[in-house]
Amino acid sequence: MLNKISIFRFATLCVLLFAMSCKSSKTFVSNGEVNDNISAKQLIRAVEKSNTDFKTFQSRLNLEYSEGEKSQSFNLTLRIEKDETIWLSATLGLARAIITPKKVQFYDKINNQYFDGDYSILSDFLGTELDFFQLQSLLLGESIVDLNKGTYSLANSVNSYGLQPKQQKTLYNLLVLFNPSHFKLDGFSISQPLKNRQLMTNYKSFQKVNNKLFPEQIDIIATEDNESVFIKLEMKSISLNEALRFPFKIPSGYKEIVLK
Repeated sequence: MLNKISIFRFATLCVLLFAMSCKSSKTFVSNGEVNDNISAKQLIRAVEKSNTDFKTFQSRLNLEYSEGEKSQSFNLTLRIEKDETIWLSATLGLARAIITPKKVQFYDKINNQYFDGDYSILSDFLGTELDFFQLQSLLLGESIVDLNKGTYSLANSVNSYGLQPKQQKTLYNLLVLFNPSHFKLDGFSISQPLKNRQLMTNYKSFQKVNNKLFPEQIDIIATEDNESVFIKLEMKSISLNEALRFPFKIPSGYKEIVLK
């Protein structure tokens, strides 16, 4: 069994590895600087237009993981079939994950263990609804919440456009930041003040592939009490709309990871 802190670390890694309308014809054009006159409706409209369309996505992914004095680095292959599958594989297939809208599966050849389940344990633990489409949006640098559901207001931010729910939920607070040049994410923050938890992301840079924008570097910090995890993701060699395979089979004899 995993203890509470271990569950938090595992949930954070799953989020990070594998890891909230208007009728108007008015169009807002950004010059790369924050416009104080933009409305929440105009911003949401611009954010929706910035979403990237593709069939398949592949990238080499470098992940640096730090916790206290411990640090590790991983090289991964990331493949996405949009709205269907997210697949990750470590060098030599030592670890592999496949995520669909219904299921999260992972195995680790070094420790001979696997996880096979749904999103409920991660959602319950992080205190926010978590699903396949939010994970996909995180990796693509797009809004992790459906801005057409609920009502949002502008939030104060110096170099970004900020949106937050007009009425924050009881268990957590959300802030989403968008870049004024291209309306992809600058970052977001999910905090649970009563439990002293916070998940923050910072999209340091984007890259253009076939005239479409994708994240180049994402920094993530997850904290709980005095425990902190820092993860840096770097995407390289992105290719789009190629025929891809998503092989996955849990090896026999492995021990199941049970979250309690």
